[in-house]
Amino acid sequence: MTIFEAIILGIIEGITEFLPISSTGHMIIASTFMGLEQNQFQQTFEVVIQLGAILAVVLIYFEKLKTDFELWKKLIVAFIPTGILGLLFHKIIEEKLFNPVVVSISLIVWGIIFIVIEKMYKEKEHSIHKPEDISYIKSIFMGLFQSLAMVPGTSRSGATITGGLILGMDRVTATEFSFLLAIPTMGAATGLQLVKNYHTLNFENLTVLIVGFITAFIFAYISVKWLLRFVKTHTFVPFGIYRIILGCIVLALLALK
Repeated sequence: MTIFEAIILGIIEGITEFLPISSTGHMIIASTFMGLEQNQFQQTFEVVIQLGAILAVVLIYFEKLKTDFELWKKLIVAFIPTGILGLLFHKIIEEKLFNPVVVSISLIVWGIIFIVIEKMYKEKEHSIHKPEDISYIKSIFMGLFQSLAMVPGTSRSGATITGGLILGMDRVTATEFSFLLAIPTMGAATGLQLVKNYHTLNFENLTVLIVGFITAFIFAYISVKWLLRFVKTHTFVPFGIYRIILGCIVLALLALK
């Protein structure tokens, strides 16, 4: 992998990790069209740049996270369903579903779901206006929604934000809880992957990893800040439309290959 490719993938990871458009899906599509082999180093690289994205959220919410232990408990409770289901089914899903066709179909299907949910959404009926006010029961349901994102192209943030809207949260609260839930979820996933693939880390590829990490951190920070401002005055319909268009384009390009 070249430095240029590391920058491109770092930008894609940083921008898409917290937007409801599927970072995994975008990484699979980008790697496919860039001709990058899905070998162990590629997997390690993707894990390392995810850590950069996680660090951006930790930095943004640092003051809240260092004092609000009740919120931490709810995040851990929400993580449990994903952790269990991930351990049981991740390997099977990765072997069978990690390809551009599945990603494209998931992008389209969830794009339609986004639009339908938004059409049904009524702001005044939503009573949860802070992540701290989410109950433990609803935290578990948020974890179950998040588990749907094991299918590539679904979007972890998209599934949890959609779940939050269904469970009675306003858009900002659903978005913030999704960001915060990424910390234990992605932290555990990336830690596991690093343990499995630590032997691929060496001084020869250290520069590529550092460049990808820093790039992902910078663009994730910008992306999170932007989305928080965006959802205060906009719906998620534009993301649904984008997903449908991208999915159709990728399917068309694959058909032409």
